[in-house]
Amino acid sequence: NGCGKSTLLQLLNGLVEPDAGAVCYDGRPLTDARRDAAFQRRFRAETALLFQDPGAMLFHATVAEEIAYGPRVHGRDAPDDRARHWAEHVGVAHLWDRAPYALSRGEQQRVALASLLVLEPRLLLLDEPTASLDPRSTGWLVDFLADHPAAVLTATHNLSLALELGDRALVMDEQHRLCHDGPAADLRRDHDTLLRANLVHTHRHRHRDGGVEHSHYHTHDWD
Repeated sequence: NGCGKSTLLQLLNGLVEPDAGAVCYDGRPLTDARRDAAFQRRFRAETALLFQDPGAMLFHATVAEEIAYGPRVHGRDAPDDRARHWAEHVGVAHLWDRAPYALSRGEQQRVALASLLVLEPRLLLLDEPTASLDPRSTGWLVDFLADHPAAVLTATHNLSLALELGDRALVMDEQHRLCHDGPAADLRRDHDTLLRANLVHTHRHRHRDGGVEHSHYHTHDWD
């Protein structure tokens, strides 16, 4: 934590601007969105960011209003029907008339996810999506994302999640430097990178065998 994962996602989503260089979408810098309303609308519809705290992105009085807001603002036809479809798809249709702020963390995340997916984005950015979720909600999210057609970029310190979902892995160390870029499966064998990025920890295990003490180091995922 603290290496800049969340900041990177905000840069990619255009919420903050880089001090140097440019973030481009379809070959165009995101700064073009300031003077090109059509480009801005397309970018906002085709990319979506799920915050680490889903409650921070839920503002409407009911789940129905929350999910229908995006298609309504973007002028899509039948926004309520679209919202109902995605509410059913992520398993929150039974919460249709409930207030988002009164829901559990897992329920809020599903509502927030539906409010993004209702626009059918090409790119889905997820900031620590399994943080504070119980095992059941985590399992549901992993299965759901594995079957979803959008490109997914996940910022996480959960090595198990990265290996389960990721095709490609970029690892940042605590000095905000990129220390790995390659197939996610390769991470399992890159012990030095995992330690450098604080994705795993080691501890010494001692035991006696025939009166001789042996010491071994074991590596564990933080999660």
